[in-house]
Amino acid sequence: RRPFITQNAREYANINLEFVKRFRVQGYLAVPVNIPGEKVYGVLGLLDKVGHSKIEAEDIKRAEFLAKEVAPALLSRRDLHESEMHRLRAETMVGLSKELGSSIQLQVLARSFCQRVQEMISARSVSLALVRGGKLETVFRTGVSAEIPWFIFQAMDKKLSSGLNIFEENLFQSTAEKVIGRKLAQQVGWKDVIVVKLSGGDGDLLGLICLADRPTLLTAEEEQTLLAMCGQASIALENSRLFYRVTQSSRQWAEIFDSLTDYLVVHDETHRIVRVNRPLAESLQMRPNDLIGMHMRELFSHGQSMGAQPCPFCTGTPEKRRPRIQRIRDRVFIVSNSRIHGALHEGMQVIHVLKDISDSEDAERRYQELFNSIQEGAYFSTPAGRFLEVNDGLVRMLGYSSREELLTIDIPTQLYSSTQQREAFMEWVESGQMFNKEVTLKRKNGGHINVRESAVAVRDASGKIIQFRGLLQDITETKRFQVQLQRERDFNTQILNNTQSMILVVDTAGLVSYANRRCYEAGQFRHDSLVGERLDLLVLAASRENWEKAFQSTLLGQPMDNIDLQLTRGNGVLGKFNVNMSPMLGEDGLVSSVVVVMTDVTELSSMQAKLINTEKMAAVGQLVSGVAHEVNNPLTSIMGFADLMLENPELPESVHKDLRVIIQEAQRTKEIVQNLLSFARPMPQQRRPVDVNDTIIRTLQLRKYEFTSHSVEVISELRDDLPMIIGDAQQLQQVFLNILNNAHDAIRYAGRAGQIDVTTELLEYGIEVTFRDNGPGISNPDRILDPFYTTKDIGKGTGLGLSICYGIVREHGGELIFGNNLDSAGAYFRVRLPIMPIALETGSVLSFTPARSMI
Repeated sequence: RRPFITQNAREYANINLEFVKRFRVQGYLAVPVNIPGEKVYGVLGLLDKVGHSKIEAEDIKRAEFLAKEVAPALLSRRDLHESEMHRLRAETMVGLSKELGSSIQLQVLARSFCQRVQEMISARSVSLALVRGGKLETVFRTGVSAEIPWFIFQAMDKKLSSGLNIFEENLFQSTAEKVIGRKLAQQVGWKDVIVVKLSGGDGDLLGLICLADRPTLLTAEEEQTLLAMCGQASIALENSRLFYRVTQSSRQWAEIFDSLTDYLVVHDETHRIVRVNRPLAESLQMRPNDLIGMHMRELFSHGQSMGAQPCPFCTGTPEKRRPRIQRIRDRVFIVSNSRIHGALHEGMQVIHVLKDISDSEDAERRYQELFNSIQEGAYFSTPAGRFLEVNDGLVRMLGYSSREELLTIDIPTQLYSSTQQREAFMEWVESGQMFNKEVTLKRKNGGHINVRESAVAVRDASGKIIQFRGLLQDITETKRFQVQLQRERDFNTQILNNTQSMILVVDTAGLVSYANRRCYEAGQFRHDSLVGERLDLLVLAASRENWEKAFQSTLLGQPMDNIDLQLTRGNGVLGKFNVNMSPMLGEDGLVSSVVVVMTDVTELSSMQAKLINTEKMAAVGQLVSGVAHEVNNPLTSIMGFADLMLENPELPESVHKDLRVIIQEAQRTKEIVQNLLSFARPMPQQRRPVDVNDTIIRTLQLRKYEFTSHSVEVISELRDDLPMIIGDAQQLQQVFLNILNNAHDAIRYAGRAGQIDVTTELLEYGIEVTFRDNGPGISNPDRILDPFYTTKDIGKGTGLGLSICYGIVREHGGELIFGNNLDSAGAYFRVRLPIMPIALETGSVLSFTPARSMI
């Protein structure tokens, strides 16, 4: 409000005077332009006095005089501008009001409103979105590039719908990024947005109008103008929506009126037709509009006298105009009447509804014929238990002489065999409907029949049951056949389930459709893993070729017997089975299924192999016993004379060397003979309590250096609570040592990092010691116990080790089991030793009686 002067403007360049720097101003004089009663209206600024002389007090007075002179002119100009703006706004509001008042169509109204607002507010883009189905939908936009895809605006509508809570005021100004998000704002090219809510008379949100990129912020007066325009638009939108609803309602009523199949005609008080529906007009072969204005007496008068009354359907007083049956043109109608007030000054109008029932009599006759012709028993009855109607089939079924006789019985006591069945019937029907329930009914002669009953309850408008309707089917004979069939089926099932063989039925594709109980018990299969699965998947790969050949031959009609197959049981254990296959023929004479009968011969094969091996071992034992004695005599002589010759100093060193070789080989032969004697005639065992775990530990210590030097890892898991057994610890150590040596040699032969697992377990039958290696496995398990059979190189094995081990284990009442690992490389050996109770103690040697033989 006071003059501001500086002689060195550069000192004040930091107070937002960019022009000082740009134009190199030296002196600056600023004088306020004051309007009486108001704040400072403006500033008169003078830059750089001519000649760059110092600004004097006289200069300041002149500047203040000029500011006083210019103030009235600026005030007049401002008032004139505001008056012009008021006039323009008033004209715009009047024009908008006229356009909106004359616009009913939504698109015309939206276009006019958006264009007016854009002109008034000077916005670059305008978008109008209306609420439809609870969501915003843009109905008109202007000032937006046509190259923007439509789905961008769909996304914008969705964004505005989800963000309605940010528009707390009726008018909201912010950045486009805050309103519709950065990505959408960039896609439509908006920076600043003004959002105004359009609200209905009841406060409901009608829509939003968005004005984008106005050059300046709205003034308070412009805000009021914009809100007034939006208020007018809201009223026009509500009127348009109301008009649309009325139009839709009128159109829908007309469609419903014409869609009714009954005939409808409306006439006024002078009995002139006001409206008819399309079915009535088509029946008269005329158009609906051609009938309007016609007198009601002429409507059906063609070829038939309708009497002298003005309307053939308006007989009697209005109170007595009830629905009645009337014949028109050889057709029968039920005519109902009602009175309504016409629109405006049309007065009272009468509506006649004509329902054609000409076919009802014929339909009733056909229904009665059908009701009596069906073989099942049909009835209508009351909830109290009386028949209203029955057909001839029910009369015959219950053994009565006539329908009239059956209609007189009491249903709860004379029809049902027990009161419980009647009560169950009531519960079933009252809960909804009864469908195919089996009940027992009494005949007239006192006999009983089995029926399958279906019934439904008929209710009135209040939901009360007024009638039962049902159908009865006699299943007495069917029930008897079912019982007989079930008895035969149970008998056959018992035979199949109690046989010791596994019986399966396989279709032509190899899928199992039936399996008897033995399959699940002995085969240890589950129902879901057998029925519906391919049987050939259970056959071991080595036996699959035999299976395929036998199965294909059976499909050709040729039975196959005594086929030896290896199958995987349900628990994953392999088994040997003897299989017989027989074809089942269908009605067409072709093979439809195959019956597979499998007998588990796993234990039988094992026992046969053991028996053969035992007999073989006995025969070999007798043979080698005699051979060993015969060999020992000359072998003793050879060793004796060789020793004597070695003591002769006259023999040269080369001869001594050969003699030592003779003695060495003779000694080796002696050991072989000794092993043969041990195999053929085992030495008496020293029976004492033996700790199996301790024996295994001492055996592993003997081979510890050898295993370590050849990188063989031994993992032992020995159970701590094993009981003592009765046996010969030295012989058991020989068995364990022989098995470990074989495992070590097999691992070295495989040429891989070795691992031997040693475990002990306490089982039902005794103690089980398992040796498992990761070598190449057993190549010929059928011959592994044969004497002199070995897979080692010549001179490195006699083939007697496992045979001797087998004999030792047998002498202990145990069992030696071996095979190849299923889940990994290598083989396993299991030594099963029974727990034998002590019977007698004599000195240090214990005699015993085996508790249970394992062989």
